Amino acid sequence: MARHTLSVLVEDVPGVLTRVASLFARRAFNINSLAVGPSEVPGLSRITVVVEAEGDLLEQVTKQLNKLVNVIKIVELVPESSVQRDHILVKVRADAATRLQVTQAAELFRSSVVDVSTDSLIVEATGTAEKLNALLAVLEPFGIREIVQSGTLAIGRGSKSMGDRAHLRTA
Repeated sequence: MARHTLSVLVEDVPGVLTRVASLFARRAFNINSLAVGPSEVPGLSRITVVVEAEGDLLEQVTKQLNKLVNVIKIVELVPESSVQRDHILVKVRADAATRLQVTQAAELFRSSVVDVSTDSLIVEATGTAEKLNALLAVLEPFGIREIVQSGTLAIGRGSKSMGDRAHLRTA
């Protein structure tokens, strides 16, 4: 199955996220990643959903999403024409003897150490899923205590905007 990133522009009203997620659940899609936040247009939010699906099934779900009253626009963001990033916080075991090694490993991935305690560090990183997985592989030997990861954020490249008012369906 192929990985697909959908950007869904929706009205910012209670229950819209539940309706969108339920539609995927009813079709037995596992949502790999989900991120929601306000958009550049007041009163609208953007939901970024990452799923693995075959093209025909994804097309059916997209058509059903378009039928939902609060959905304004749906765009599939392909990796070649979009910027896609994840964000992660990793708590790593690091005593006085290993603290420098963990810090150097984080710096190799252009990550930041955002918290230090006597027996651990918290590393913050942003990047592609592949970059973050590589960072985790490097940190694993030190002992990962906890991971918190955001959903994928994605935006199309170039001057066109998903929220251009001329392209929005009026409710």
